[in-house]
Amino acid sequence: MDSIHIHGGVPLHGAIAIGGAKNAALPLMAASLLSAEPLNLSNLPHLADISTMAHLLSELGCTLSMNGDAPDGGHAGRVFALDASSVDKTTAPYDLVRKMRASILVLGPLLARFGEARVSLPGGCAIGTRPVDLHLKALTQLGAEIDLHEGYIDARAPGGLKGAHVLFPQVTVGGTENLLMAASLAEGETVLSNAAREPEVADLARCLVAMGADIEGIGTDTLTIRGAKSLHGADHAVVPDRIETGTYAVAAAITGGDVVLKGARADLIGSVIDVLRLAGAEVDVDEAAARIRVRRTQGPLKGFDVMTEPYPGFPTDMQAQFMVLASVAGGASMITETIFENRFMHVPELVRMGANINVHGSSAIVRGVERLSAAPVMATDLRASVSLILAGLVAEGETVVNRVYHLDRGYERLEEKLSACGAVIERIKG
Repeated sequence: MDSIHIHGGVPLHGAIAIGGAKNAALPLMAASLLSAEPLNLSNLPHLADISTMAHLLSELGCTLSMNGDAPDGGHAGRVFALDASSVDKTTAPYDLVRKMRASILVLGPLLARFGEARVSLPGGCAIGTRPVDLHLKALTQLGAEIDLHEGYIDARAPGGLKGAHVLFPQVTVGGTENLLMAASLAEGETVLSNAAREPEVADLARCLVAMGADIEGIGTDTLTIRGAKSLHGADHAVVPDRIETGTYAVAAAITGGDVVLKGARADLIGSVIDVLRLAGAEVDVDEAAARIRVRRTQGPLKGFDVMTEPYPGFPTDMQAQFMVLASVAGGASMITETIFENRFMHVPELVRMGANINVHGSSAIVRGVERLSAAPVMATDLRASVSLILAGLVAEGETVVNRVYHLDRGYERLEEKLSACGAVIERIKG
């Protein structure tokens, strides 16, 4: 099993290109099932989760072809054509779905276009319960008949889906995306209230509009969809990854470096930029050039308090990274997690590296230390993995991060990007 070795203490200097957002790309790929015409997606990241979704779509009969690559080499910015004209299966099998929770996103499109779907209950990383019952209850409001049998969701809509008013009892990104896609082919008008406002949801909505869907309220918590008889093909560029942007911004701040994030959009990470500045980092935004410069030249970092919330609040996917920042900041910080339970699994590993962290329920009190110490550590999920990489960048000695296969689900060419900015980091094949 691969591991990553890091010699810490080197300030990062240089530029890092931000890729397309994994959490936007996955529902966009699923949206290809809604049309018999090709959907061309550009800025598609090269990640394990993208490959898993590609394999799932292929299993259903979708044809995928690579039509281009990034001008600067590597995999970033790939262009894929997804053609679902020959889809002949409506079953998403356990062997593929268990690898990634986002596989549930094929349920809405299959049900809407073909009137039936059989999707295995999903797996994914262990950061707490992320139930799909909100998806299923909402689909039943659109007229779907749903049974759970032998670990599979059996869904039927023999008369087609019908528009309805769906009020989500709590914000659900995946549920909003599934219903948005299903409603695009439902008869009549569907209103989604308390819908997720995440940029990835808005990106999906804009893609669906390009495919011929009629959607109002994009970017708000109320989406109105007037169903179409069919959708056509389209060209769409995946929105930049705000979590990758925030992660490398933290790397620049904690190492006392100076890094330009190319292709980044500051409007997607306003809450992250606010906390970075509060902690003492300098953040300069050039919207016209799609660049963000992050540096620390004005002394040590300072403690801060932050609470994770649905967008536009502080993202849960940045909580682990900012815990590392708090670990080397002066004074005390409080980080409260309100989205997922069990998302403090990185804490014991950071404590092994000398961090002073005490967890009380859903909050962590972090008292900054002068420096972290290298240690062998083990990753438990995607964001925990990258938090240990960040800790290694500022730790004294050599840090070895094990079980890094989680990283490949969400970060493209991470070692290469950090190395180009001076980090001493290497992946050792296991």
